[in-house]
Amino acid sequence: MTIKYTEEHEWLTIDGDIATVGVTDYAQHQLGDVVFVELPEVGSAFSAGDNASVVESVKAASDVMAPITGEITQINPDLGEAPGTVNSDPTGHGWFFKMTIADRNELDNMMDAATYKTFITELD
Repeated sequence: MTIKYTEEHEWLTIDGDIATVGVTDYAQHQLGDVVFVELPEVGSAFSAGDNASVVESVKAASDVMAPITGEITQINPDLGEAPGTVNSDPTGHGWFFKMTIADRNELDNMMDAATYKTFITELD
């Protein structure tokens, strides 16, 4: 399974033609305690860079962008009851949504784990 990262601090795991999307550990630390997550509707279509979700924390509300073009196939229903999962397990059970990959070429502009680690190190 391939993992990609965006400059907006989202991660994607690629499994065939489906990408699972969430926010990185770095992002959840910047947000603070997450208290609410607004997820897109299954069947919604997004272009890369569109606002797809909203995550609210004790500090602020932030948009979660669709990192690729595609259609939402599944959302994480657990985040409605337990939004803090984004903090406790951001790259596991804290995933936001799954979507189809309409254009695999969009993945080429994303970072691998080593590049993302360098990217966030330069931010601090």
